[in-house]
Amino acid sequence: MATVTRENIGLLNDKLTVTITKDEYFPSFEKTLKNYSKNANIPGFRKGMVPTGMVKKMYGPGIFTEEVLRNIEKGLNDYLVNEKLEIFAQPLPLPNADFRPAMETPADYSFEFEIGLKPAFELNLNKTKAAFYKVKATAEMINDEVERLRNRFGKMTEPETVTSDEHVLNLTFEASDANGNVAEGALKKDNSLLVKYFSEAVRPKLQGLKKDDTLVINLQEAFEEKERNWVLNDLGLNTEDADQHFKLTITKVGLIEKRDLNEEFFKEALPGKDITTEEQFRAAIEADIQAYWDKQSSNQLQHHLYHVLLDDTKMELPQSFLKKWLSTQTDSNKQPKTAEQVEAEFPTFVNQLKWTLISDKIITENNLDVTAEELKASFKQQVMGYFGGMSLGGDNLEWLDQYVESLMKDEQQVDGTYRRIITEKVFNWAEAQVQKEEKEVSAEEFIKMNEEHQHHHH
Repeated sequence: MATVTRENIGLLNDKLTVTITKDEYFPSFEKTLKNYSKNANIPGFRKGMVPTGMVKKMYGPGIFTEEVLRNIEKGLNDYLVNEKLEIFAQPLPLPNADFRPAMETPADYSFEFEIGLKPAFELNLNKTKAAFYKVKATAEMINDEVERLRNRFGKMTEPETVTSDEHVLNLTFEASDANGNVAEGALKKDNSLLVKYFSEAVRPKLQGLKKDDTLVINLQEAFEEKERNWVLNDLGLNTEDADQHFKLTITKVGLIEKRDLNEEFFKEALPGKDITTEEQFRAAIEADIQAYWDKQSSNQLQHHLYHVLLDDTKMELPQSFLKKWLSTQTDSNKQPKTAEQVEAEFPTFVNQLKWTLISDKIITENNLDVTAEELKASFKQQVMGYFGGMSLGGDNLEWLDQYVESLMKDEQQVDGTYRRIITEKVFNWAEAQVQKEEKEVSAEEFIKMNEEHQHHHH
């Protein structure tokens, strides 16, 4: 059995010296050599009749070196398992200039390896206070969603003339002068806009127009800022190009006839919920909106907790070893990383490493796991999400079960879904540990706050 000695050479950084004697590797070398003699195919000799001396001369040095290294590796791995060492990555072999294996004069050999040890650390979220920003579903949100669904499931008609701000206009935009004269090769683009997207000054000019009618506009005057930015972006222009004239040609006038609030519409808009009244419909929409904002609030809190855990968990790391290990990796061009690349990447690498250690600790200490049934349920939810509110075949969903079973055999799909679910469980655990202070905010306040938070951490 190999002899292993351990020496500390830095913070959480040890050197292991693995020594093997001739008696530990030479018998296996001789046995391997005999097997080569039995199976070697060498011209002029029948299989199994090749002289051992010839095989030894041809293959011996390589087999000898391989047996020495194999025994060294086995001795190292056995030591790591028996000592239950928690290490980063793999041991790094230190340069061994004295290793000159000589089959003719077998000797004892020693190899040195450097290891980085994982640190011990504590997690304590019990005293952490965190704000849970609650956005409540408002009557305006519910009304907007009701109208959106009535339009989405509505019927498109083609009235002859524009008579309402709700009319949809299919338009051809052509860059022109103030009189509507279009130069050869001028910018030309089709678009579709509601009349109400135009400024109040321009809307009256659109009333009464029909298919093929034209109107000359100045983008700066024709739209308010938000709508103007949409149009400029669609035309491939910048904000400084807003003071331009365009000739608009109406190619189609449309109007969406909103759906009536009846049982037929309720079933189409929210399938599977058995809704028969407007009151039930609005209640279901309110529940969906509230669930959405609660999820956003939870995501925001969990993002905050990620940084709390990362920044406030005191943890020492074997930085010297980790930089050496990182330098052994290749870059996107399959080239060894330079010292400059290692230094540039190291802060991000350390954060990823810390988070892996923290999440692994949470998973282990709280026995978190993902069952096969949870994986299947997640796959099924993903597939259902692909189809939105569409019907998936009534009660006959055998095809869905078969599809999910096929996904369960895809290692990449299973691994990705497992990681997502276990990460969700880690954050759910973290969220349950802190003292949440609920604060009601508007949707606009929440969005602005979230944008500022994201900007701060990038």
